[in-house]
Amino acid sequence: MAYPTQDEQSQIISRFQQYLQINTTQPSPDYQSSTQFLLSQANSLSLESQVIEFVKGKPVILLKWPGSDLSLPSILLNSHTDVVPFEPSKWTHPPLGAYIDEGGNIFGRGSQDMKSVGMQYLEAIRRLKLSGFQPKRSLYLSFVPDEEIGGYDGAKKLAYSDVFKDMNVEIVLDEGLPSTDGNYRLFYAEMAPWWLVIKSNGAPGHGAKLYDNSAMENLLKSIESIRRFRASQFDLLKAGLKSKGDVISVNMVFLKAGTPSPTPSEAEAGFDIRVPPTADIESLEKRIEEEWAPASRNMTFEFKQKVTPHDDLGRPLITATDDSNPWWTLIEEAINKANGKIGKPEILSGATDARYFRQLGLTAIGFSPITNTPFLLHDHN
Repeated sequence: MAYPTQDEQSQIISRFQQYLQINTTQPSPDYQSSTQFLLSQANSLSLESQVIEFVKGKPVILLKWPGSDLSLPSILLNSHTDVVPFEPSKWTHPPLGAYIDEGGNIFGRGSQDMKSVGMQYLEAIRRLKLSGFQPKRSLYLSFVPDEEIGGYDGAKKLAYSDVFKDMNVEIVLDEGLPSTDGNYRLFYAEMAPWWLVIKSNGAPGHGAKLYDNSAMENLLKSIESIRRFRASQFDLLKAGLKSKGDVISVNMVFLKAGTPSPTPSEAEAGFDIRVPPTADIESLEKRIEEEWAPASRNMTFEFKQKVTPHDDLGRPLITATDDSNPWWTLIEEAINKANGKIGKPEILSGATDARYFRQLGLTAIGFSPITNTPFLLHDHN
């Protein structure tokens, strides 16, 4: 295929800018405007389209390029339309302006996560259609809402719907991460988020009195236990014994106690835990119950979110990366043909919609074809 002309390149960038300028920031994304834009793109490419609201006001946009052999399983290219909030004062250029500087850098919330990938899907189809290509398998594109707040009303609803069953999907591509060097990053699994809140109860007392089992004292013992566990995981990472996607990540995100009493009878702390599919889940749950929040120390705990790292059959949510998976081989071949280099396959440290498709036993590969670019997801600029 001929390389895009300068005029075609300008049009490609212009379409990307238009998508970035639509304010789909959580918690109030303008899904109406993003839907109209994406449908206009589908129309320009003569793609079949439908809009489904499994939850009112949260549209799932499905586009289809029918294959020549409808008996074959299909391919799904998934992306999400929503983006995370931003602090305008911390940005060099307006977050929704899609400003291009002299170096060609495009500033915009969602430029990496993940409006660029959604547009890359569309532009790839545009180039293929211009070349006269006709796929054997049907190709679907899904633009889903609410990924940044869990995907429960978007990708999850789609994955478990009759609509999805009828699509007969065999392979899903979803978001990955940009690479800071020349190697493309491929992700075959991801860490499951567990949002844990530990609560402590204890005896109140006068601030001048020394006494045992205060709520804060009990909670601090738990925090120290968690800190030691976190340090042990960090040591494995620093020593090169495990990669980022193989260790259990634990970060404390809040700490609070009752006021105005200086010696409250209740205190609590929140933790963001990320669990790889290779982890011993039973051992971690036992550690939480017996070490981090033991009832013997007047502790309780609850999960605000607890995503399973296993599929519906109890198997680790992992996509095979060897010759047993022809789709993995095909994507490696495609990158090599484009003169690209591939890094070591990885477990994604964040959570994406790909997990809902892996739970169904489908091949799902995380891939954002972005190299030599700073990692700025959810960051300023």
